[in-house]
Amino acid sequence: MKLFDELTERGLIDRTTSDELNEKLNTGEVTFYVGFDPTGNSLHVGHFAILNLMRILQKGGHKPIGVMGGGTGMIGDPGGRSDERNLLTQEQIEENILGIREQLSHFLDFEEGNKAILVNNYEWLSKFNLIDFLRDIGKHFSVNQMIARDSVKNRIEREGEGISFTEFSYMLLQAVDFSKLCELYDCTLQIGGSDQWGNIVSGIDLTRRLQNKQLYGITMPLITKSDGTKFGKTASGAVWLSAEKTSPYEFYQFFLQQTDEDVISFLKVFTQLSLEEIAELQKSVENEPYKRLAQKVLAKECTRVVHGQEALEKAINASNVLFGEKIENLDNQIISDIFKDVKSIQKAFSCLEEGYSLIDALVETEACKSKGQARKLIQSGGAYVNNVSQKDIEYSLTREDLASPSYLILRTGKKNYRLISLS
Repeated sequence: MKLFDELTERGLIDRTTSDELNEKLNTGEVTFYVGFDPTGNSLHVGHFAILNLMRILQKGGHKPIGVMGGGTGMIGDPGGRSDERNLLTQEQIEENILGIREQLSHFLDFEEGNKAILVNNYEWLSKFNLIDFLRDIGKHFSVNQMIARDSVKNRIEREGEGISFTEFSYMLLQAVDFSKLCELYDCTLQIGGSDQWGNIVSGIDLTRRLQNKQLYGITMPLITKSDGTKFGKTASGAVWLSAEKTSPYEFYQFFLQQTDEDVISFLKVFTQLSLEEIAELQKSVENEPYKRLAQKVLAKECTRVVHGQEALEKAINASNVLFGEKIENLDNQIISDIFKDVKSIQKAFSCLEEGYSLIDALVETEACKSKGQARKLIQSGGAYVNNVSQKDIEYSLTREDLASPSYLILRTGKKNYRLISLS
């Protein structure tokens, strides 16, 4: 299958500005760019599809440019917003760019062949003075056309909101980006979300006027779940690519919990698996849904790309804990993530040096109501230390029983867990 057809089949293309793109992507090397708004120090899973598209295009022989919006980030894109953005300082933006730069390196090759490059639009936007900008750029834009753009019109029509001149000027700045990238790097393609259509068209039009060159644009569809809700949102908020904001275990669990109705389309837009491999997984969803094989593959592929093989293996081991596997060699963060809703107590490490009676531990954690009940439970094989049955009523917990540097896990029955935190 040719590259453009594959991208379409995967559901990664919403609109294109020209049918010529089909042949260009299938035959030549195209330099393309994607802009990233550095309003935070991490991307989230809402960016995953466009990052995967960049990855597929680079593997297909095309050259990616990641544009950090150091200049435009100080202004704010009105698209997809119902209110004015908070303006960030230059220092905040620089710090955010460093975080995003590291995450992009997990998806793109910056070292060999058609290697990706990263630029900051502050480099050229900061050199404009107001008079030159109005004379050289502003004269090419019709206010009537700008007002007609959905991103602007929606804000103007929203009662009591409106839009500032600062954000109104955003599309001019992004148009300058496309024109400048064409001039400096022979970049001829911009890719963005469906809400970026107006900005992309503005850049194409400006470059045609200034340089008499033809540029192109692709927009991607908004990724939604089968129930119509936006992908990437959970009850606790966004799912981030940063391990500090969303742990690898939570990240893995997020993809593992996707529904049968969504998992195949997500495999297409979020992974590098071939369409033939995905078709086989679709059969598994249809014939053996209880195995959740497609969800496991989705979670593995996405977690490996973002967090690496070691973090993936830890996340899988942590997930298996809930199915009764022995708990050992996990870190504190993973234990905390797995058992965040479990009743817990705090103890001093010294209790382990002295020998902490399992019977006392079961009573103190309220897993058992009395020492007599605890003894009977242990003798019947119903008491577990780190998911390992312990039948010795004289058993004392020591440092050897730690599941992680600071935690010890008790279980009674199939899923009645208790957490002991040592400090």
